[in-house]
Amino acid sequence: MTFYNDHNYDFRSQQFLNEIKLSGVLCLAGLGFHTFRTFFPKHGLFLVFLCPGCRTDSGPGQRFSGFVSAGWSDPIRAAACSDKPSDCWSDGSRTRSTMLKLLLLLLTSIWMSSAVVRIALRRVPSIRTQLRSDGLLEEFLMDSRPDMFNRRYAQCFPPGTPSLRLGRSSQKIYNFMDAQYFGEISLGTPEQNFSVIFDTGSADLWVPSSYCVSQACALHRRFKAFESTSFHHDGRTFGIHYGSGHLLGVMGRDTLKIAGLITLNQEFGESVYEPGSTFVTAKFDGVLGLGYQSLAEILGNPVFDNMVAQKIVDEPVFSFYLSRRTSTSSPEGELLLGGKDEAFYTGPINWVPVTAKGYWQIKMESVAVQGVSSFCPRGCQAIVDTGTSLIAGPTNDILSLQQLIGATPTSLGEFLIDCGRLSSLPHVTFDLGGVEYTLTSEQYVRKELFGGRELCFSGFEAVDIVTAEGPLWILGDVFLTEYYSIFDKGQHRVGFARAKHPVE
Repeated sequence: MTFYNDHNYDFRSQQFLNEIKLSGVLCLAGLGFHTFRTFFPKHGLFLVFLCPGCRTDSGPGQRFSGFVSAGWSDPIRAAACSDKPSDCWSDGSRTRSTMLKLLLLLLTSIWMSSAVVRIALRRVPSIRTQLRSDGLLEEFLMDSRPDMFNRRYAQCFPPGTPSLRLGRSSQKIYNFMDAQYFGEISLGTPEQNFSVIFDTGSADLWVPSSYCVSQACALHRRFKAFESTSFHHDGRTFGIHYGSGHLLGVMGRDTLKIAGLITLNQEFGESVYEPGSTFVTAKFDGVLGLGYQSLAEILGNPVFDNMVAQKIVDEPVFSFYLSRRTSTSSPEGELLLGGKDEAFYTGPINWVPVTAKGYWQIKMESVAVQGVSSFCPRGCQAIVDTGTSLIAGPTNDILSLQQLIGATPTSLGEFLIDCGRLSSLPHVTFDLGGVEYTLTSEQYVRKELFGGRELCFSGFEAVDIVTAEGPLWILGDVFLTEYYSIFDKGQHRVGFARAKHPVE
């Protein structure tokens, strides 16, 4: 196959992919095409697809040199016929076999470049669960600010905050105490691998730096900028505030790879100081935010925005499937970049428009317990957040809801439920866009083993977030496990459908 490209033709365009797929299929099927030629006048591209028979316009046996693209950028030489007619194929010779293998490899690469990519998500115990298991949770909470769980979404601008953004000081407070789902990415050339939370509740990508001396960094994989030939130093600094202190870092740009998708010149942060013990116990190295750019502390485009701009995903859409529990026979979770997967949901997709482009914020009509007691009856705002494990709401509403489901508070601020009463507990229903989404007690209760005993914790927590539109709710993993979620940045909407789970 030969490409004559005088005008920087985009080899990833759907027109090109469709042409090449069709020609490859016809060629493999042996439907009489020896030379398939296509001309794209607009782009100055002349394509010749040489099929089995080793024929060119000059007749069989002529030398043919083909080029294919490595990642559609640097051309590499492909196998070709020699000057000897005997080396060409007409009877199933080894050359034909070799060329067919190369053709299949090329077509496989092209299909993959259609850019609907799956990222496997692992489910692991949360930081909170690990601290409880180690007997350190109470000490950790006492050493941390009392509002650390309630201020992930708060924004303020105190003097001296070590984050500089367009000349302003800014502060964002995040908390990943209950996050459970992580996936793999790589940065740099050669690749350096990291485990990250794919978080719709933030917009930055950061990983630990090799220059970080915090205990948390020492226990995780660290980015070595000096080993990457594609790294570009930025020099600016950033700061993200967590409940136990500031995470500080410097900005840079490098090549990002996620499950085969390559994003060039991706802005990201290298953390040089990670506060407290929050990240010491974490199973993840960093965070990859999938929220809107207005949330970003690190200057530049968020990862998914860059993927769309560089045309490496088919659609400006990504979707999440989260499993109910750890399993060896089925995925623990999956993030799909560039589309959705019908294998993971059943029934129709119901779309709800985004009401504010920061978080994935939508309008929620009401929350009802067994269809009787209702919260936010006149409607309220909700955030769809894969980086939060629980469902959160205003303190007064959550305390009333906890009473209705029979949950009692502990000294650590959690709510316990009698595991023997689950079958008698009421359903909780969320009305989103006029469609009701119901959770049973088995779905909103978290079960954990502690000291040989099974404990049942409420999947609801109190978080007071006040906005101009009123108090916010957060739909975290407790909700998203039961409902497949689709995030559409092209049309600024979130879709929900009932998730398919294996019969347990």
